[in-house]
Amino acid sequence: MLLNFTPILMKASHILLGLFSALSIACTGQKKELTKTPSKKPNVLIIFPDQLRRYSAGFWSEAPYKKHVVGKPDPVVTPTMDMLAKNGVVFTNAISNFPLCSPYRGMLMSGRYPEQNGIWNNCRIGRNESLRDDIGTIPDLFYKAGYNTSYFGKCHWLKNDPVFDKNGTYVGTTKAPGGHHVNRYDTYIPTGKPRHNIEYFYQALKDEHYNPHIYSNDPATIAGKKDGELHLPKIFSPKNEANIIIDYLQNKNGQRDSDKPFCMIWSMNPPHNPWDEKNTDMDALHAHYDTDKFPEIDDAMIVRKNADKEVAKYARHYYANVTSSDKYIGLVIDELKRMGALENTIVIFSSDHGEMLGSHGLEGKNVIELEAMAIPFIVHWPKGLTPGITDVLLSVPDVLPTAMGLAGLSNNIPADIEGTDFSNLLQNPKTSNIEKPENILLMLGNSRGLYSEKYTLCLQEDKKQWDKRKGKKIAKAFVYDNINDPYQLHKIELKEVPELAKKLLVDLGKQLKKTNDPWYQQRKYDDLIVYPKEK
Repeated sequence: MLLNFTPILMKASHILLGLFSALSIACTGQKKELTKTPSKKPNVLIIFPDQLRRYSAGFWSEAPYKKHVVGKPDPVVTPTMDMLAKNGVVFTNAISNFPLCSPYRGMLMSGRYPEQNGIWNNCRIGRNESLRDDIGTIPDLFYKAGYNTSYFGKCHWLKNDPVFDKNGTYVGTTKAPGGHHVNRYDTYIPTGKPRHNIEYFYQALKDEHYNPHIYSNDPATIAGKKDGELHLPKIFSPKNEANIIIDYLQNKNGQRDSDKPFCMIWSMNPPHNPWDEKNTDMDALHAHYDTDKFPEIDDAMIVRKNADKEVAKYARHYYANVTSSDKYIGLVIDELKRMGALENTIVIFSSDHGEMLGSHGLEGKNVIELEAMAIPFIVHWPKGLTPGITDVLLSVPDVLPTAMGLAGLSNNIPADIEGTDFSNLLQNPKTSNIEKPENILLMLGNSRGLYSEKYTLCLQEDKKQWDKRKGKKIAKAFVYDNINDPYQLHKIELKEVPELAKKLLVDLGKQLKKTNDPWYQQRKYDDLIVYPKEK
């Protein structure tokens, strides 16, 4: 008698299938528990007030930062900068390679030195300096990586042509009704390639802190006007920009795609001059720097030994605008915190250059001395970085690749970027194998040099910075001892330190070649500078 096993086999197969399904579900579940969910890309916020001294921040007067100060820090009130520093990574040796507004912006935006980015001087009427349209910049690269891109404040990277009508409206031609300039220095950045894929654009022109000249592609922010039409809100520029940025972050009017991370650049005009009552937050001055706090502009207010107190008579106004700028940056940081976005936002805080504030009897910038070149640099990213201090020498072109590296976009950094990606050093300070630079290149309109933690080298031509004629010889060649002479009071002639001079001149030749500097291209002053031999 044959037995029919078909029903039994079918039943067994169903049981086996059920077991396999259960095992599959269990394994899948286990796999999900072991696999980390990819974290959301971090936001990036780059903030740089104009002309902010490295040591114009309160935290430098406190441990552990004060031991890293060269000289003495300024007596300023900056709670927001202090918070960013104490919860972020502070760079003690960040330098503006060319301490001037436009050259800095060219290097920051492009990650390239002046010869490659197109800006060797301040952009202004009568000059051809202009950021190249055909190179990738921070907004271009983050836009391609899927970020919302935005820019707020001062641009100052475009050739200033008379392409406006008499009312300040951009018409794009020098022919009537064009033929007018809207400002002597900075100019409106029109749509298209010069804007470098900045999606949300809010530009402020003119060194009048209570009368910023605004252009924007958001009509709601400029009284319904079109992109290219001048708007005059008559509001203190940091306050005005902070309000617009907060609205952008809240995204109530659909200013951005909230499913995407954002890359934002905020370039504030203060504490840049003018330093007078019309351009100063006088509430901040009266609260913190008035005669009840500092009866005289003396050693209590101007603390550096190389400073001329008479030249530095604008110190109250300068400090007041530092404190006020700090306040409005704080409003934006507070909004990010309220939104729950601060933890995963890479905040990079810096400046385009310093301010002499009477040091060496000077005001302003664009000199080789420390007060002009030294800039603050803080990276605050609670989710990704452990707070600390680094002494790595940071150049301006390093900002682009480092920001991209921190955002996980190292593979998106173009091969021709000249800056160094220090993201691994920041994330893994104890194990990183990134080589720290021994020195970095310094540039002025008539000078080249090097900065290291120990020394500053300067070679100055026999011409003024703005001269169009070429220099014929080196008029001054000297070294500062940054350790033993922190206020740079004594210029050391090269013949006094022959071995040191020889090494520095070899290193200078290498840096000039590396950056394709015109001095290298022309082998200028090769009787002094040791250029690498061609292979």
